[in-house]
Amino acid sequence: MRWSRSFIQTLREAPSDAEAASHKLMVRAGLVRQLSAGVYSYLPLGLRVLEKIKKIVREEMDRAGAVELLLPAMHPAELWNETGRLAAYGDAMIKFTDRKGHVNVLGPTHEEVITDLLRNANLSYRALPVNLYQVQVKFRDEARPRFGIIRTREFIMKDAYSFDADGAGLDRSYQAMYDAYMKIFTRCGLVFRPVEADSGLIGGDVSHEFMAIAPAGEDQVLLCTTCRYAANREKAEIGRARETIRQEAETTKLNSIEEAVTPGQHTVDQVAAYLAVQSTDIVKTILFRTGGEFIAALVRGDHEVNPAKLQRAAKVAKLELATPAEIEKASGGPVGFTGPVGLPVRVIGDLAVQSMRNFVTGGNRLDLHLKNVNSGRDFQPEAWADIRYAKEGDPCPKCGAPVRFTTGIEVGHVFKLGTKYSEKMKCEFLDEQGKRRPMIMGCYGIGITRIAAAAIENHHDEAGIIWTKELAPYQVEVVSVKGKDEKIVKLAEDAVATLEQAGFEVLWDDRDESPGVKFADADLLGIPVRVTIGKKSAEAGTADIRVRTKPDQKPVPIMDLAKEVREAWNGLEA
Repeated sequence: MRWSRSFIQTLREAPSDAEAASHKLMVRAGLVRQLSAGVYSYLPLGLRVLEKIKKIVREEMDRAGAVELLLPAMHPAELWNETGRLAAYGDAMIKFTDRKGHVNVLGPTHEEVITDLLRNANLSYRALPVNLYQVQVKFRDEARPRFGIIRTREFIMKDAYSFDADGAGLDRSYQAMYDAYMKIFTRCGLVFRPVEADSGLIGGDVSHEFMAIAPAGEDQVLLCTTCRYAANREKAEIGRARETIRQEAETTKLNSIEEAVTPGQHTVDQVAAYLAVQSTDIVKTILFRTGGEFIAALVRGDHEVNPAKLQRAAKVAKLELATPAEIEKASGGPVGFTGPVGLPVRVIGDLAVQSMRNFVTGGNRLDLHLKNVNSGRDFQPEAWADIRYAKEGDPCPKCGAPVRFTTGIEVGHVFKLGTKYSEKMKCEFLDEQGKRRPMIMGCYGIGITRIAAAAIENHHDEAGIIWTKELAPYQVEVVSVKGKDEKIVKLAEDAVATLEQAGFEVLWDDRDESPGVKFADADLLGIPVRVTIGKKSAEAGTADIRVRTKPDQKPVPIMDLAKEVREAWNGLEA
């Protein structure tokens, strides 16, 4: 393919609002152009990359036994009301009313649609398992699109859905998808880790995210420094405190509780400075609302409540932070002065608080804190649980070694849904006894567009993109210097024909530009192998081969070009 006919428009400068390396390079290399906030056009080079990703995904999904179909992007809102997710998604859901007055949504995901399809199929146990997948455009009204195509309002996903007769079948389906994902992301050349994850609005009891490790990632990923434990910030468990710490706490003298007047001191840092204590000597009491009741979460002053963990510990369906007015009504004091002593609501304490002695809490009155508070004597939580976010250096829940944090881009997510959707939507099958039972479901998503961005985040340098073998829009770029010289043009045409006959995808830079511009653009595009034909090489009957990741080029006889390019290609990392 000739550059001059390929609608490739490179830029010297990145957009001023571009933060991520992938955003800058995709725009500069002519892969994408922004239409509006969070909405992008994929230009010919960008589309070729997406098609390469889709090909890998389809090959591995097919090998894993999934079957492709295509579901509608527009859904009747009634389906989403059946599961309650229309309200749960809130403003993130793009909704509109058609001419007949029916409310429709543009699907951010397709659990309801696929479940409706299967419940109307009238399957028996003999037809299970079923695993169906699609590659489809999704929509989500992101409040703050950012990082180019990493967080957008319109994106391309592969989503798959498995239907089994029992839990053992779901386990097999889940493992097959998990293994397929490992192969997909490895083939795409990503630096990634599967991590334990919270299921969020999708639901289910077990889920794993696949995180491409990258500075532009918005997700915090916890990694053990010793073993293979990994989890996202919402899901990360915290290892138990050492026995010696608990023993020390048990032998500590319990001092008498004291009132401390703290005028205007309502943050942890303010109270710690005013009372000359450490933040680790303070227990925060955070009030949440669920239905018609309140739940108080107790965490150490330097820790943060994890609402997802608290929700599981409290065994409630939904939690929201209490408003300032609700806090004062429930506790008797304003924000910043809430404490567990005498608090007439459900109280759940974090495990780190359980071993604390003689700590400071709010006094449930304006400008009042309490000193030397102790659990068991002064208050008793209904439960102790891990309800906080992990911190750098916390013990790993598997081996006890310190953990560290990094950032990642979520490129895939697999869920064990169980009967979350099938029970609500009556998606049933006939078992061996002729009884109707809900199907056991799993769902499995991959961000096609995100993979493209993650691949660039993982593989680039100051000059531009460095494409891996399987994702490169073209495998070889032929650069003809002195583009109007008839002899050089003829040699370039012959070289392109030879390489294409040898099975390579070739882009020919046939523009009438200076060598410096062409070489800079070649590095920017990041095609793995470059073949240069210029005046000197033409006179010598040679061409120069350069691999994108190496600084030097190698002159080879024109007659051996296909063989030499093949050798260079085979020497590339996957």
